[in-house]
Amino acid sequence: MSSATPPPGPARSAQPEFAVRGAVDLSALNRPQAPPPGAPGGAPEAGGFVVDVSEANFEQLIRDSSTYPVVILLWIPTDQANAELGVTLGRLAQEYGGRFLLGRVDAQASPQVAAAFQVQGVPTVVAVLQGQPLPLFQGSADEQQIRGVLDQVLAAADQNGVKGRAPGAAPASDEPEAEPEQPLPPLHQEAYDAIERDDLAAAAAAYEKALRQDPKDTDATAGLAQVHLMQRTHDADLAAVRQAAADAPSDVDAALAVADLDMLGGKVDDAFARLLELLPDADAEGKELRVRLLELFEVAGTSDPRVSKARKRLALSLY
Repeated sequence: MSSATPPPGPARSAQPEFAVRGAVDLSALNRPQAPPPGAPGGAPEAGGFVVDVSEANFEQLIRDSSTYPVVILLWIPTDQANAELGVTLGRLAQEYGGRFLLGRVDAQASPQVAAAFQVQGVPTVVAVLQGQPLPLFQGSADEQQIRGVLDQVLAAADQNGVKGRAPGAAPASDEPEAEPEQPLPPLHQEAYDAIERDDLAAAAAAYEKALRQDPKDTDATAGLAQVHLMQRTHDADLAAVRQAAADAPSDVDAALAVADLDMLGGKVDDAFARLLELLPDADAEGKELRVRLLELFEVAGTSDPRVSKARKRLALSLY
């Protein structure tokens, strides 16, 4: 953890004091990558006391900071170090039970919101109390350090009368309890545990074994496709891969590499379009393109409308 600040003092005004001050340094894009939130091995999806912040809900979130503390994580979700911090903060947000709301700002997808916090790099953590941004720390931190910072934020909030809880902290007593989450099948759990310890080869082997036992196991098919994507992009240099594709736009291998990174970064349509555009002129490599597309369809989810659209284009290319 770097640039830790003293406990935040009283908020100065009920009006937000945010100002754009240039672009956020996105050098994290060149570091080891992680799957997007919600994918195996990535940070969890937003939910509970964790929200993703964009221009659409930014102002409301700042207003809400007069009722309960808001902690902002400015990050790149697919950067490994950022994702690890996101996992820790997300877990603590749920553990603290609504004493603060964690807002995640994707600095790449929402650069204007990120710039409003006047930070120069990610990951950066900022508290917001009564509309006032209070810088906490930049870079990685262990859980004990983060707990200490959060406790300081909550103490400052209490001193300034910000004592509410984020929505969802106390469900109504007449609401039915959520169904307990069903355990994963043994081989799926084995694969998930392997991903958690970054043993992708073991994860792939577990999913392959599951498919040998049941070739119709669609979850194993999707899981294996995700693991293959993680393996192909594990040590990828984003800048170098994109430069190679720009230098040789008709090179199939370069296009495949960029499509993988597009998919990993959530640019699903871009990934599909890049490969589909090469198909008409690809002779020997046509089969490789089709196989990769089918695997990326599994990663996105076969019920995804973007997959349906791309699958139709793929079918037309065969005739």
